[in-house]
Amino acid sequence: MIFRILAALLIIGIIVGSFWLGGEQRETTATTTTLDAGSADLGYSARNATLVETGADGLPVYTLNADVIRQHPGDGVEFEQVQMSFRDNEGQLWKGRADRGELTTETGKVDLSGNVHVNGLLPGSSQMADLATEKVSVDTHDDIITTAEPVTVTTTGRLLKSKGLVATLKEHHLVLESNVRGTFTP
Repeated sequence: MIFRILAALLIIGIIVGSFWLGGEQRETTATTTTLDAGSADLGYSARNATLVETGADGLPVYTLNADVIRQHPGDGVEFEQVQMSFRDNEGQLWKGRADRGELTTETGKVDLSGNVHVNGLLPGSSQMADLATEKVSVDTHDDIITTAEPVTVTTTGRLLKSKGLVATLKEHHLVLESNVRGTFTP
């Protein structure tokens, strides 16, 4: 009889042990984060991309080509190895290039930095010029090019250097702000 009781306890122990050890298996779950369509904009980035703003007439106000474009929602867009083109109010084409650039949202103001060159027809002149500096701001809505940095203005037979420049293209006005030096070759 003791043998039957021990056998019954052993069977009950095996059954209870089976349930206890193999009954509840915990699953490992990965946390998944989903974004609601109404959540904050995450922005975008692109390689070898072109950004074009068009005016009310459907024509481009400016065009920006860059190796890398990154949007920061509410903050603007940044560029790496950027090339820019825009037309002033008289239809003259201006081109610029720089290592980096930033476009402030809704303003049309493009800030270029790092080995900046801007080329175009100087206000009130028939000569093309190259503006070389480290930082420049281009306001494409008001047609104003400005820098507070040292700048070199090169045209045929002329080399002007200054600290700071304001080119108001609508008014055909170019101002070299301070420490102006230059050469003129007829």
